[in-house]
Amino acid sequence: MMKREYYTTPKPNWITKILWKAAGADEYILMRSTYSDHVKYSTLGGIVCATGFMAAMAGGYAFYIIFKEKAAAITENTSQFVEQSTDFKTVLLSILFGIIWGLIIFNIDRFIVASTGKGDGTDAITWGEFRGAIPRIIMGIIIAITISKPVELRMFETEIDVKLHEKQQIEYNNQIKKVEMNFRPEVERIEDEIEALRYEITLQRENLERKTTIFQAEMDGLSGSGKKGKGPSAREKERERNLAQEELNELIAKNEPKIKNLIEDKKAAQNKIKIEKAKAENVANGLNGLLERLHIAHEIAGFWITLFITLLFMAIELTPIFFKMMLIKSPYDFMNDNLKALLKAEQGIEIKYDFYKDNEGVQRDLVINHQSEKMIREKVKLLQTQADLNEIVLEEWKNKESANIKKDPSKYIDS
Repeated sequence: MMKREYYTTPKPNWITKILWKAAGADEYILMRSTYSDHVKYSTLGGIVCATGFMAAMAGGYAFYIIFKEKAAAITENTSQFVEQSTDFKTVLLSILFGIIWGLIIFNIDRFIVASTGKGDGTDAITWGEFRGAIPRIIMGIIIAITISKPVELRMFETEIDVKLHEKQQIEYNNQIKKVEMNFRPEVERIEDEIEALRYEITLQRENLERKTTIFQAEMDGLSGSGKKGKGPSAREKERERNLAQEELNELIAKNEPKIKNLIEDKKAAQNKIKIEKAKAENVANGLNGLLERLHIAHEIAGFWITLFITLLFMAIELTPIFFKMMLIKSPYDFMNDNLKALLKAEQGIEIKYDFYKDNEGVQRDLVINHQSEKMIREKVKLLQTQADLNEIVLEEWKNKESANIKKDPSKYIDS
């Protein structure tokens, strides 16, 4: 807090300081600035924090929709609207993901707001200012869309669930029709074969019963010769009955294994139908993802309501960008510029603005790093001095060795 005779800067609380950091403002400068600057940057920080909070909620809800266990709203014999129980494991994971996602969006928003300059320092937004902010605006639009869509899903959740159930039922019925069309003919074919084999046995059994009745009537003297007992005619009728019995036994021995095998084939075919129907049920119940819910939300809400919700979040997301371009320079900005100039001067950095034109005719700034250039000059001078000293040392060594050679050459000649 800065005290002056003509003005005392209000002391900010800890919440205000957090909001300043969220807006990317310099607390040191703001503590020496005016109350209007305090409000300005705490408001910008509040928008950034609010965006991060909404992103956390939207991301967590979207994660829960994607990974929650799908309830079986469609069954083989009935369809019902099932109120799904809360999956607490997915809820915990969704909260964790929502926090991470909210922090990511918060960090991106903080960068967008902090990196957006004041433009020309007036309340008018010029084309040059807008053009320079286009990349940040595009990023803000993308973030706004990612936040608005999960919110739409939550707003229309009841209507979406009803419509989704109808779509699941239609999909289930279509899948069942395909299963019946593909697999039911095989079951019917097997049933026809079983019925044909059983009918053969039934016909032969009826033939046996008829032969037995004729034989018994002959034995009782009620037909044929009219004499009781086993005469020639009765023995003939008995032979025919025994033959019919043998044929029935042979037919049963032949057809029963076939019928047994066909019954097993029928059970396998019916089990196949049951499995395919279970798959159809899973397919219908699986029609409960994020993309399908988004499609239904757009169908229910319509174009204009969806657009309005998206524009609302875009307004929240893009407000700091446009406001910063509309802000008039305040004491904070001038002190910030002065501080930057002092830091550059301290490090020996000189900038000559619009000093030259590049090959494309664009005005460029000339940046002179006096500190580094001074170090380079000192380094070059040191290296040059070392080189000169080395030459002197080598020359003295040469003279000394030459004198020694002249004095006693034999020391330097190999025998």
